[in-house]
Amino acid sequence: MPVYRHTIGTTSYRFNGLTDLLAKASPARSGDQLAGIAAVDAAERVAAQMALAELPLTTFLNETVVPYASDDVTRLIIDTHQPAALAPVAHLTVGDFRNWLLGDTADAAALAALAPGLTPEMAAAVSKLMRIQDLILVGHKCRVVTAFRNTIGLAGRMATRLQPNHPTDDPTGVAASILDGLLYGSGDAVIGINPASDSTAAVITLLRMLDDIIQSYRIPTQSCVLAHVTTQLEAITQGAPIDLVFQSIAGTQAANAGFGVTLDLLGEARDAALSLKRATLGDNVMYFETGQGSALSANAHYGVDQQTLEARAYAVARHFKPLLVNTVVGFIGPEYLYNGKQIIRAGLEDHCCGKLLGLPMGCDVCYTNHAEADQDDMDVLLTLLGAAGCNYIMGIPGSDDIMLNYQTTSFHDALYIRQVLGLRPAPEFEAWLHQLGIFDGNNRAAVTSALPEPFVRTLAQLT
Repeated sequence: MPVYRHTIGTTSYRFNGLTDLLAKASPARSGDQLAGIAAVDAAERVAAQMALAELPLTTFLNETVVPYASDDVTRLIIDTHQPAALAPVAHLTVGDFRNWLLGDTADAAALAALAPGLTPEMAAAVSKLMRIQDLILVGHKCRVVTAFRNTIGLAGRMATRLQPNHPTDDPTGVAASILDGLLYGSGDAVIGINPASDSTAAVITLLRMLDDIIQSYRIPTQSCVLAHVTTQLEAITQGAPIDLVFQSIAGTQAANAGFGVTLDLLGEARDAALSLKRATLGDNVMYFETGQGSALSANAHYGVDQQTLEARAYAVARHFKPLLVNTVVGFIGPEYLYNGKQIIRAGLEDHCCGKLLGLPMGCDVCYTNHAEADQDDMDVLLTLLGAAGCNYIMGIPGSDDIMLNYQTTSFHDALYIRQVLGLRPAPEFEAWLHQLGIFDGNNRAAVTSALPEPFVRTLAQLT
């Protein structure tokens, strides 16, 4: 095992292998401390970051953090790597790579061409050397565009997932939330429900309800019910109208096994979704969610820091060409990201690393009620992600998910960030909003006292 060293003053620091070096170089977070792999103090962290800055990028092609022989995610990363794409920066150290990313040479076209040559560990490593403004700048320069019934990720746009969850999957409650969200211009990324029940019958009921609304009023968006992938596959065999197939994923084979999935199963799900031919503009049919700490919570982290493992989950997502990838940044809890400061940093890291790897990154700007965080922290992260070019955020009535019991962003929050930063919905969805009179000529919510008549009929039918 290689040993990495750095001396500060009269103190020499030793790091036993790449895994230890990456963990010690990570900004402080409770999950790494819980795992016993974090730097003991700021001095050791700085020493690790200095040693990491001197490391050649090619080191990551020769030393793995999770064994190749026992982990299919590692094999995916190594076997699909494209050396020609990495060539423009292959001679650089991690520190020099950071400088290159911040320079004018690294424009959107150059970063898109580079993405297939980057491994997740390279992206994670360089992000550990970045301050907040660096993460924002690099994320802002990356442009990842995907399509299903509309186009997500274009410059000057920010989409939203309309998340109409209900604790009993009651159609009336779900419909009311959908209508509420649409009237505020939410739902262009996806109308996506976390079902209270994972039964196939319950999932199919929700899928058909979503499809009825989208098809009846020609809404240029896509739907998803976020059940387990096996439930969605069964729903497809029963003729359910599935647009996007969802699954939570992680950065090691063992952690994915904890989610009940394999890479082969995800490939089967993508093939099944493509076979339905429900898209009109593109072939991006997958929706993935991730979160720092998932591998640690499954005892499947191999001593690797949670941010590096999060980046490895993006290699899984990248392989299946998703429409949407969403880091649910504060959802797992304070055991992994303790407070608002750690959540803000993690959200920007995830967005930057995902974009560098060529992914259409969104973020669930969220926290649990037992974390040392509040809505002010979420306002800060939302604003910074807007500046960083985040593809989409969540939209939930009143910021409070009454089914999952956590705090996230509301329909009003989406209006705020679009107005302040001059961002707009997906173009096809924006045109629909204008056609129905939901948005005025200035892209402001125009409906005040009355619902559009088609929505009144929909609500009446569903109740």
